[in-house]
Amino acid sequence: QVQLVESGGGLVQAGESLRLSCAASGRTFSSYAMGWFRQAPGKEREFVAAINWSGGSTYYADSVKGRFFISRDNAKNTVYLQMNFLKPEDTAVYYCNRVATIYSRNALNAWGQGTLVTVSS
Repeated sequence: QVQLVESGGGLVQAGESLRLSCAASGRTFSSYAMGWFRQAPGKEREFVAAINWSGGSTYYADSVKGRFFISRDNAKNTVYLQMNFLKPEDTAVYYCNRVATIYSRNALNAWGQGTLVTVSS
């Protein structure tokens, strides 16, 4: 099992930016795809973005396309989510997880604690 620790959340105003980080344990981090998910209050967890093992391919949910950007640093075992032009509807707890492919929305690992992003209007 890979351990995942998300960080970087906070309270921002609409239109501002945040960068989330996800630190993963294990020596095989660079060999698998990673994704970001989020869960808003009272809603099911949903897919946000994914990146392949090398960082050369990415995939986004329509709701964040053009505003959010996923990247990774395999030397640091870390995946990032740059979130720009944030909207109140982006308010959620954000989680990272391993995925089979960038188009797979099924998480393969136990969930971390997540990081809370709150966007005020």
